[in-house]
Amino acid sequence: MTGSARIALVGDYSEEVPAHRAIPGALEIACAQTGSEVEGIWVETASLGDDVADQLSGFDGVWCVPASAYANMDGALDAIRLARESARPFLGTCGGFQHALIEIARNVAGRAEADHAESNPDAELAIMTPLTCSLVEATGEINLLPGSRLRDVVAAPTVTEGYRCGYGFNTACEELLSDTGVRFVGFDNEGDPRAFELEGHPFFFGTLFQPERSALTGRSHPLISAFVSAVARHHAALAG
Repeated sequence: MTGSARIALVGDYSEEVPAHRAIPGALEIACAQTGSEVEGIWVETASLGDDVADQLSGFDGVWCVPASAYANMDGALDAIRLARESARPFLGTCGGFQHALIEIARNVAGRAEADHAESNPDAELAIMTPLTCSLVEATGEINLLPGSRLRDVVAAPTVTEGYRCGYGFNTACEELLSDTGVRFVGFDNEGDPRAFELEGHPFFFGTLFQPERSALTGRSHPLISAFVSAVARHHAALAG
């Protein structure tokens, strides 16, 4: 394998979504900071069919981006599953966080009925439900679990991050994820989960907040830099 590493930016691009506008800059900043050559390529969910493994075979990482509901939820879930099962670096932010947990609930915990209340208000098992307080264009402090990989990545016990979402993890479903490798590692000041990592995977993180928004003010973000580095290492190992 030659050339630069490639990240599949799985989502439905819209110029009106601040996070979408921020992602190219966030990757550029992270590449400059880490000395990596990584290219982000948008993959519309509507373009993902039954051959997701073939469609994403040339990518070294998957970033499931904000702004759900996705045009093709099954396509997004299949891309997440591919990253999880193939040990490719994965980052899920906002909608990506939400759908990664749904994918794991369905395909690891065996709960095929796991769903998102935004796209299916009558879901039998809503993993994602409306937040008590909307986080659209909000910022908040997140406390990071001691000993977690995410805390090591950001090198701080707390971070302040921006959001643009109205749905979050239904904590009544926490027990069903207990044997899946999901470890919630970031919590708001009320104790609600805002970030997780997947144990046993080289790099698999989900955040309800949007770290890419740092690029809107020209700042780097340690999680995105770590993701870019992981993607570059994956590419180098395959080229090896």
